Amino acid sequence: MVKELDEKAEALPDHVGWRLWQASRAWQAQFAAAMRATGHSWFSEARAGLLGHIPRGGTRQAALIERAATTKQAVQQLLDGLEAEGVLERLPDPRDGRGKLVRYTRKGLDALRDGDRIKLQIELGYIGRIGEQRFAALMDALRALDAARGDVPETAAAAQDETSESN
Repeated sequence: MVKELDEKAEALPDHVGWRLWQASRAWQAQFAAAMRATGHSWFSEARAGLLGHIPRGGTRQAALIERAATTKQAVQQLLDGLEAEGVLERLPDPRDGRGKLVRYTRKGLDALRDGDRIKLQIELGYIGRIGEQRFAALMDALRALDAARGDVPETAAAAQDETSESN
């Protein structure tokens, strides 16, 4: 019966959300592999997802939990691992006695510099594949889509989020 259902399945529509998701996943996997190959064996896509929310000058842990849009426990677990690896440190927040500041260590800042270099290498690879003009047009289009997020009313944005999660 399963084979019969598989044979009768219609092809999924080819849409921009799917293409963006595939491209994003491919970029993330390439970036994480290059980071590990550069000597950052602690680097993973999950950790990268958290590190992307930490400015180079650091941030309050509470703000990081809000930015990461995940559970406090998940953020805590990722921070524990990154702290154990010597990538981040948590310090008392002088403005809030119960709060913590999260900031990069020297090892973390070195990883960020390597990451910047790797990102440029990946972009050069993309330019080699699609050409400078198409890459520039892609970047312009992505910036325009990102800028347009602020134009979407909150209820419409929530509906879009629900729709994208079901796809």
